[in-house]
Formats: sequence, C-alpha cells, structure tokens
Amino acid sequence: MMNIREEALGWVRIAILVAIWAAVLYISKIGLAISWDAVKQLPAVVTVYTILSYIFTKWLWRLPLLQGWLVPFPDLEGTWQGEIRSTWRDPKSDQQLPPLPVILAIKQSFLSISCAMHAIESDSYSTAAQFSQDDDGTLRLSFNYTNRPKATVRDRIAIHDGAAILRIVGRRRHMLEGEYWTSRRTTGDISLKFRSRELMEDIPDNFPLSPVTPLRKAS
Repeated sequence: MMNIREEALGWVRIAILVAIWAAVLYISKIGLAISWDAVKQLPAVVTVYTILSYIFTKWLWRLPLLQGWLVPFPDLEGTWQGEIRSTWRDPKSDQQLPPLPVILAIKQSFLSISCAMHAIESDSYSTAAQFSQDDDGTLRLSFNYTNRPKATVRDRIAIHDGAAILRIVGRRRHMLEGEYWTSRRTTGDISLKFRSRELMEDIPDNFPLSPVTPLRKAS
C-alpha cells in the first residue's frame, strides 16, 4: 500500500531533524553553532524523532492537513452503507436481481487496510487490499475477498472468491463506487456512502438501509 509521498518525505524528514536538533540545543543552552557538544546531542535528537514517527504513524497521518501532499490516500476507516447491483440473471425467469443492501467496514492504519462487506445472506472478508492512483490523479481502493454465505443458504450460494475496485469520490469520505467480479463468473456495480466511524460487524435488524444515489459511470 502506497502510504506516503517519497518526494515530500525527504524534505519533511530533514526539516523535522533540523528543528528537533535546534530545539534540543536551545533547551540544553548549548547554542546553535556546530560543535562537539552539539554533536553529542544527536542521540537525543534520534530518540525524539523516533517518538514523533510513532505518533505520526499511529494518529497524525489521519489529519486532513497532511492528506494529499504527504499522505497520498484518504482516511477511509469506518462503516460505509450502500448497495450492489449484480449483472446475474435468474435462469428461470431471466430477471435481474434487485439491488442488494450492504455495509462495508473498512479498518485502516498507516501501513495496512482491510475490508469486510456484510449483506443479509453472506459476509465477505478481504484477503488483500491496496490503494492505487490513476495518471489523472483518481484514487482507487481495490481488494480481493472470500465470500462466506450463511450456512442456511449454501445450497444456492456457494463459498467463492472475488475482487472489487472502488473509485474514491472526494477526499473527505464522500462516496465509493466501482465494480466487482467473482469466481462464479458474476459481476456487478457497488455504490457506498460513508455512514460512521463505528466498525459494524453485521447488519443489525433495525439498520436503515436507505437507497443511495444512482451509480455514475466510474472512470
């Protein structure tokens, strides 16, 4: 997963190290001139830098101020609500399935991301997930998954694998939309809107799955 812009990172590291060194020298009342006493403060500088790096990868990367120019991907963690529209048609009636309400729970850290999609009859868990960026700057989230239907419906829905690629519409968690395909040779469209930071593990009985806006063609 691309998690930082390397071209910006080098300058940021240099600026932070210089700022920390200057602060340590100021607090130690050594002065800003290069000297042996100043060099002996480098272990303290490295310690402070390590602590700040941990704080950054744990929390600070989520700040909107750092999105785009330093952290190339948005913070998508939370539960997304929407629907999928399958291209599968009933062989008996030749009718297409109605839109299926789903929720997508995204768990994200600075170094990793995972997805779990829950529907009424099945749950899907990602086996791999990553961000990508098109030449025009469009950000996408793609993931491979295994779908496990409820035990009571496995006579008509088998356990299967699939993949999805979703375009991130807006950098502030506006919408995810895209398509999926499965090992059962089915495909479909996905449209989701951000609901909350809470990571839901299933669709509750009283969950208000209201329709989302019609799908726009993903670029």
